[in-house]
Amino acid sequence: MILYFLRHASAGERLSNPKKDEKRALDPSGIEQCGYVGRALVAMDVQVELILSSPLKRATQTASLVGNELSYEGKLELEAALRPGASFADFRTMLAKYARYQSILVVGHNPNLSEFLGRSISEPGCEAAVELKKGAIVRLELGRNSASLQWSLTPKMLRSLYTAAAESSRPKTSRK
Repeated sequence: MILYFLRHASAGERLSNPKKDEKRALDPSGIEQCGYVGRALVAMDVQVELILSSPLKRATQTASLVGNELSYEGKLELEAALRPGASFADFRTMLAKYARYQSILVVGHNPNLSEFLGRSISEPGCEAAVELKKGAIVRLELGRNSASLQWSLTPKMLRSLYTAAAESSRPKTSRK
């Protein structure tokens, strides 16, 4: 199974009221980040069969915007196992539920998404720390008893790649 971990894009400052914080939307920078992620995935010919998201607004917005860029036509599945505070056991149970899929994009929050990623790629009893900035995406290849990190793209890298591609596609003007 190929598993893409995407931390939700920028959504401004955390709100002190937990119920209001769950409804916190992406800010303009976050919306822009989603475009960079989606366009980079399209350029790499990434195709996902399923998108799973935390039910919090900033995560569902990220999942929807990136899904639109990918021309994803399936239903966005909301999973409590991707909510803040969910356990690794919840995450593993969720993955087992969707084991029939070959390529899944999961959208969630830190610190648990980084923890799930680190625990997926490390040996039992060992810890791997993987920092996921808001709007970062990672590709893992999961085997029956192992996982390997294929690549990781930060929002800064995605923005730089997009800018470089846009500049290289502009017609060159000659100076006289």
